[in-house]
Amino acid sequence: MDRLPKIGLPILIGVIALIIIIAKSAVTIDSGEAGVLFKTFGEGVVIDEPPMGEGFHIVAPWNKVYIYEVRQQEVFEKMNVLSSNGLDIKLDASIWFQPDFNNLGKLHQEKSEQYITRVLLPAIRSAARSVVGRYTPEQLYSSKRDAIQQEIFEETRKLVENQYIQLNEVLVRDVTLPPTIKDAIERKLKQEQESLEYEFRLVTASKEAEKVIIEAQGKADANRILSASLTDKILQDKGIEATVKLSESNNSKIIVIGSGDSGMPIILGNQ
Repeated sequence: MDRLPKIGLPILIGVIALIIIIAKSAVTIDSGEAGVLFKTFGEGVVIDEPPMGEGFHIVAPWNKVYIYEVRQQEVFEKMNVLSSNGLDIKLDASIWFQPDFNNLGKLHQEKSEQYITRVLLPAIRSAARSVVGRYTPEQLYSSKRDAIQQEIFEETRKLVENQYIQLNEVLVRDVTLPPTIKDAIERKLKQEQESLEYEFRLVTASKEAEKVIIEAQGKADANRILSASLTDKILQDKGIEATVKLSESNNSKIIVIGSGDSGMPIILGNQ
């Protein structure tokens, strides 16, 4: 009985030590994350094996695990760039990206956890300066926004595709011009719009006038053709036909007497 406490104490100490070692060795990787293993007494960063996935892991206490978010992320960037004529332009952009999961070890080894500030942001700034420098303020303000956005995306993607970063999208949220340039562009666009509206009204009025002329010409031609085809003989025949029809009507109260200068009957009550 006296020996039990002496035997139990080392066991208790061993259990406590084991719990401490396990606690220090346990690594939990949350959803949307992955781990890069660093072996202190080995080759350092493990790059020839897949990253550690989500869940609970036991790692030797002398090793270390670096946790990375591997789902899509967004970073905002405000940049000052120059247009083709040297004017200062402020550009607000959003970058959608995520680290290359299969090369996470290389990303950590070569770029570190600061890969966003060391690689991604310098790349987007360089691409934005290159692309915006091809356009005038008028193009940036109006029709070229979508084209500029796509070009910035393509150039940034080329810069980061070998840097173990997956670029998903670049969104140009705002382009801010110097106030004086913006006002001048807006006045120019307003004048152009008014000019287009005036030209449209002129074209519409011209087409309406042309339509009236064509209709009048058509009527004149029809009357001329009709007049040329109506001889005295035809008119007399038509008059006789009309008189016969009137005489055959049971309800007709029209009295026909005498004849006109042309030999046609004179119809009383319908003049």
